Amino acid sequence: MPIRNRIADMAPEIADWRQTLHRNPEILFETHKTARFVADKLRAFGCDEVVEGIGRTGVVGLIHGTTGPGRCIGLRADMDALPITETTGAPYASEIPGKMHACGHDGHTAMLLGAARYLAETRAFDGTVAVIFQPAEEGGGGGDEMVKDGMMDRFAIQEVYGMHNWPGIPVGEFAIRPGAFFAATDIFGIDVIGQGGHAAKPHETVDPIVISAQIVTALQTLASRVADPTQQLVVSVTGIESSSQADNVIPSRVHLKGTVRTMVPAMRDMAEDRIAQISTGIAAAHGARAELRYDRNYPVMANHATQTEYAADAARAVAGDCSAADLIMGGEDFAFMLEARPGAYILVGNGETAPLHASDYDFTDDAIPAGVAYWATLAEQRLPQG
Repeated sequence: MPIRNRIADMAPEIADWRQTLHRNPEILFETHKTARFVADKLRAFGCDEVVEGIGRTGVVGLIHGTTGPGRCIGLRADMDALPITETTGAPYASEIPGKMHACGHDGHTAMLLGAARYLAETRAFDGTVAVIFQPAEEGGGGGDEMVKDGMMDRFAIQEVYGMHNWPGIPVGEFAIRPGAFFAATDIFGIDVIGQGGHAAKPHETVDPIVISAQIVTALQTLASRVADPTQQLVVSVTGIESSSQADNVIPSRVHLKGTVRTMVPAMRDMAEDRIAQISTGIAAAHGARAELRYDRNYPVMANHATQTEYAADAARAVAGDCSAADLIMGGEDFAFMLEARPGAYILVGNGETAPLHASDYDFTDDAIPAGVAYWATLAEQRLPQG
């Protein structure tokens, strides 16, 4: 269906909000100015209630339909940026050194603000829409913090929905899948402790660099030789650091860090167990020792089947179609909200842009009308009048 006239009319102003947010990125839970910007807008729109400080710096706005509170659905956007130096050269580029909106959360926030304004004006639904603005998606677990802070029960949210822009999907189009969608994202650190010494006398040392190299190589066999090839597993070592800065010293300690991505609990358990076995076993074989720290970070983000179809219906009403999305090995802490309530997460096209988390990435403002129309349509379909 064509984009509603009111939403099309608002699009330039929403793009201006987005670019204002883009100039002023904040990371993790430090989204104080962003949260204030959001809360001020929601109050100006006439939301029935605006609550700040949920999950530390999250904001929730409530919009009641024509018949009062009733059933409540939640619509969520993330607000935080990334610790990346921007290279887009855009006239609205980040004014904060070393921080930028490299994942489009500025666009997500602006689109949900646009939907909140539209819904507050029209109120063509029965029940309550809770617009949820979340901090710290990029590694801080802000979604978990908002759930632990009692958000779902406090506002009687019965279903919850999320959306993310996606480079490579045409602007204005949508994609979704039921079940597991984004991966569990665990992180690990391995300290390999040997015996340092002079680089000219390696026989007098227990070289943790050589041992670490063998551990890194062996970890690659988890995906190629241990995991069921029909199950998704990624094990990536992303950093190696030694205790020595000199080129003629064999260090006594090397630290490895990395991430594990899985889609099923059994694969997650296996990866943790085998990383411990591989690292301690190889270290012991060389007369060294290894100490593992393994942290389970975000769980698998899995869409609920019924709510996935509701979301797809709304997308089809806006765009005429909704594609089947691929599995994504990236993480998404909307997973915590989907563990607390039934719901679904959808992708909206950002066009042929730089990839997410790249220093030259930028959200495409042309995607705003479709995103706002999706939120408005979903709210009206899930809370129909009469």
